[in-house]
Amino acid sequence: MIGDNGAKYLGEEIAKCVILTSLNLSLRGNIIRENGAKYLVERISQCVTLTSLNLNLSDNIIDDNGAKYLVERISKSVTLTSLNLDLSHNNIGEKGVKYLGEGIAKCVSLTSLNLNLFNNSIGDSGAKYLGEGIAKCVSLTSLNLNLIDSSIGDNGAKYLGEGIAKCVTLTSLNLSLSFYSIGENGAKYLGEGITKCATLTSLNLFLSYNNIGDNGDRILK
Repeated sequence: MIGDNGAKYLGEEIAKCVILTSLNLSLRGNIIRENGAKYLVERISQCVTLTSLNLNLSDNIIDDNGAKYLVERISKSVTLTSLNLDLSHNNIGEKGVKYLGEGIAKCVSLTSLNLNLFNNSIGDSGAKYLGEGIAKCVSLTSLNLNLIDSSIGDNGAKYLGEGIAKCVTLTSLNLSLSFYSIGENGAKYLGEGITKCATLTSLNLFLSYNNIGDNGDRILK
């Protein structure tokens, strides 16, 4: 298994690829902690021509500080237009998601964002930070958020809906919010936000195993 030192060495070699425009790197299921994430992304950020980054760090031991290091560096990649970041099954809480939201907000050139935070402890406050960050990505055309099993309720759904509503150039939205306590009000907030995306042509919305009920289902329709 790859640990912090392995991530450091890997990052050092990637940094030597001085004309790299697209990077697809999967390190799923290792023992990378916050220092390893820091070393890795410090080197990736040195690839100044990078436009597309697909980074899978799911099933590692990255906590809130690790999330902070990741987005601080990624947000400095001014040429980045496509970001696919998988941090599912890590130890990221509301504080870590705050860092993620703040970092994403600085990625002003992003047109495509795929963020997988499945099975972390985000909560309603974390959803608020994430919604605020997404709202500032004014060039987004494609957004894929996997927030399954991350303790989000009606308020969290409201914050996400408000953030999505401000993505005025969005054409494709995939939103996974299964296994929560989202009720009729949460469904209402989401529906109100989504309907404000006037340019949306593709929508996939996953709300299974919530408490929406018939009225919530009617509101979404």
